[in-house]
Amino acid sequence: MGRDRKNELRTDHYTMMVRNLMQTEAWRALGSIAQTLYPWIRLEWRGKNANNNGKLRLSVRQAAALMGCGKNASAQAFIDLQKKGFLVVTEAATLGISGEAKSSAYELTEISLPNNLSGRKLYHSWREGGDFPVIKTLTNNPTGRNGKIKPCPRNQDSPVIEIGMFKQNLSPEAGRPVPRRGTK
Repeated sequence: MGRDRKNELRTDHYTMMVRNLMQTEAWRALGSIAQTLYPWIRLEWRGKNANNNGKLRLSVRQAAALMGCGKNASAQAFIDLQKKGFLVVTEAATLGISGEAKSSAYELTEISLPNNLSGRKLYHSWREGGDFPVIKTLTNNPTGRNGKIKPCPRNQDSPVIEIGMFKQNLSPEAGRPVPRRGTK
């Protein structure tokens, strides 16, 4: 009886997918891997009583393992979710002094932030060709700190905002600044 009682008291961890979200243009424009990633990120949310939206963390490698895909596909899914307005990076990934990595923190725009009444739902205002800015953390040393300079290859087709010591790089559509070229 003890074991049966224990199973009766156990609750499953689940997330709700709302049809209104899944019927938007932005959702239909997402790739299948990005659509698969979204519920995994949503599972990181602790609920409205312990709202941790804006501090949700799921690394590219963790997501790849959960979805059974490669790291590159997982990273592209995070970018796609940002472009369509489902995710906003609130804190960039870092590698601390002691070498302990910390993945990016995210806000799900569907869910309200702590002390807010409702989520921003940026995906409702997404239109074809009007992607939202993407925040990426660079994996090399483009500014030449410590005397070593490595060029930072990037895809010029997508809008990018790079955080911290990095430069802003937005697409000219929708009145955004024109991308800068070079490392200055």
